[in-house]
Amino acid sequence: MKPGTFATVFSQRETVKGHFLMTVKAPASFREAIPGQFIMVRLEGSTPPFLSRPFSIYSIYSQGNDTFVEIFYKVVGKGTLAFSRLQEGDALNILGPLGRGFDIPPSCKKIVLIAGGIGVAPLSFLAQHCGEDTRGTEIICYLGAGSLETVAGLDRLEKICSAVEISTDDGSRGYHGPVTGLFKRDMGLYPEDTTWIYSCGPRPMLRGLQKLLKDQPCVCQVSLEERMACGIGACLGCVVSLRPDGAEGSLVRVCKEGPVFDIRDVEFGE
Repeated sequence: MKPGTFATVFSQRETVKGHFLMTVKAPASFREAIPGQFIMVRLEGSTPPFLSRPFSIYSIYSQGNDTFVEIFYKVVGKGTLAFSRLQEGDALNILGPLGRGFDIPPSCKKIVLIAGGIGVAPLSFLAQHCGEDTRGTEIICYLGAGSLETVAGLDRLEKICSAVEISTDDGSRGYHGPVTGLFKRDMGLYPEDTTWIYSCGPRPMLRGLQKLLKDQPCVCQVSLEERMACGIGACLGCVVSLRPDGAEGSLVRVCKEGPVFDIRDVEFGE
């Protein structure tokens, strides 16, 4: 595997239940990252987990000559639990930025973000990037979570977006139901020729969004969340099937050809 770069933890805190924001001091080359790209992170030394973990880039900023990468993640297993216990000054090995990011056309006047759970991370980076643009692009976000206590990334999005609509599976905040149902309610508000849709979240959510947009001409790009071992296309552990324009299906690596794809090209299964 291609070697990564030494980095150190600058800060870490739990934002909402089970979700952590870790800031890493990284080399200046990371300033070139674009929204939608990701990094592979591994703990320095021999302490398990040995394999690197993929994380979307939540934000990148500079202070003086220093470069900082923000990683927003949810604890889902032993690996992310180990990361959540890191403290200021702890060493990491990071590789990146990696993968294909989002396309942002000059003609785009309105951006709709549809985030499920921790899928908010790459979309937040995209929102920040577009919010700094001088074109005056309007950004609306649909943010889904399981419950009130797990609504993640809201504070930052509310500072950037003109509106943030929230859904929860249990109805404890906002719309009661999946975020795709909330978006379906408002679909008619967005002109098809000037609106771009970007989404990231669990596979069932993306499958539902794909069905909603089946007969719609609007552009929609999705960032896929897949398990990865190398991040550079060597291990073939993140392969998915594409079927662009009804053509014969092909297998692609999410880490290399993605993680961003046209939603209509991806085979999500049933």
